[in-house]
Amino acid sequence: MSIHPSGVLLTQIVLLAIAFLLLIPIAVLFVECLAALLPSRRQTVSPISHPKTAILVPAHNEAAGIQPVLAGLMAQLTERDRLVVIADNCTDNTAEIARSTGAIVIERQDADRRGKGYALDYGMNYLASAADPPDVVTIADADCVVQPGSLAKIADWAMATHRPVQALYLMERPAHPQPKDAVSALAFLVKNLVRPKGLDRLGFPCLLTGTGMAFPWALLRGVNLASGNIVEDMQLGIDLAIAGNPPLFCGEARVTGLLPQQDKAATSQRTRWEHGHLQTLLTQVPPLVKLALQQRRLDVLAIALDLSVPPLSLLVMLWLGVASLTAIAGFLEITWIPALVLGGEGILLLMAILVAWARYGRADLPIQALLAVPLYVLWKIPLYFAFLVRPQTKWVRTERDPVNAPKL
Repeated sequence: MSIHPSGVLLTQIVLLAIAFLLLIPIAVLFVECLAALLPSRRQTVSPISHPKTAILVPAHNEAAGIQPVLAGLMAQLTERDRLVVIADNCTDNTAEIARSTGAIVIERQDADRRGKGYALDYGMNYLASAADPPDVVTIADADCVVQPGSLAKIADWAMATHRPVQALYLMERPAHPQPKDAVSALAFLVKNLVRPKGLDRLGFPCLLTGTGMAFPWALLRGVNLASGNIVEDMQLGIDLAIAGNPPLFCGEARVTGLLPQQDKAATSQRTRWEHGHLQTLLTQVPPLVKLALQQRRLDVLAIALDLSVPPLSLLVMLWLGVASLTAIAGFLEITWIPALVLGGEGILLLMAILVAWARYGRADLPIQALLAVPLYVLWKIPLYFAFLVRPQTKWVRTERDPVNAPKL
């Protein structure tokens, strides 16, 4: 079957355009992973006496696991600090358990305005009503353990730089992991450790990842937190960057969560995270690039490029799909050029993953774990299909597994 010359030309142009469009996120991922191997460029900042800090912990029906989390936080407080738990639309005894640890507990009931953003806004209004507001506000999730010493590190750094600070946030595998859990942990490590560290090594800011965040009081008080955005932390980091206060990454401070044991809970969690990421990518990257060009701001451009990288499994799926199309075009003698471009991109993608694993994940994730990548990608296909059909836009709480006490 012959193809009209105009059809051949159009096919060549479309495939080349798709190939070069996909090159952007793959090249960004490759550069970030490679840059993570560089020595730190961070300048030493004179330490400031521990600033007066308020820790906000939004909690919705967290009775099963909140006690060890709050106990770990209380152990890190000084006499100048406050731990405030926002018991948000709770129907269990979260508030009672939180009070038993010595935390200040405020309760909120609003069935129409649900989600972390509304809870944080309620907590900020409580702090603002006090006669003596804090110097720094830190935010920690009720199902994540803040490792000892981490609160002081991010609070001091936020106070010294007058910028938001994001701690390293990683996920541990459940007690009885499945093969896909190892790949999920690796994907999380690449996203929350390797890539932010690479940006930091290059002198660029990072995105906020949701817990273990510190903000100078004046900065956080000046933004609107009352939102039902399902990735409110990511949007908050973008808003602060646009305002001239892009977040910094502090890999020396660490927060750990636990991947859900149950498949239903894991799917719910990943759906919320990744649908929110994709929605933010599609709506925020173009205006960020425009703003970066108009104001000649490399920091905003760096955030736009970092945000343009989709979840790792989706990036692999996109590459496989486009590579297959370009290979078919080559065999039909339309053009081999897009296939060659995709071949180079595949090498960059593989190198980025291997570099990240070899430097940061080899100790905890054996090479055999990478063999589960196809299984992990297949598990994610329905999630991305759901995004095309009916993307998730409302906050849904993930069912929790028990939280372990922090290791002292």
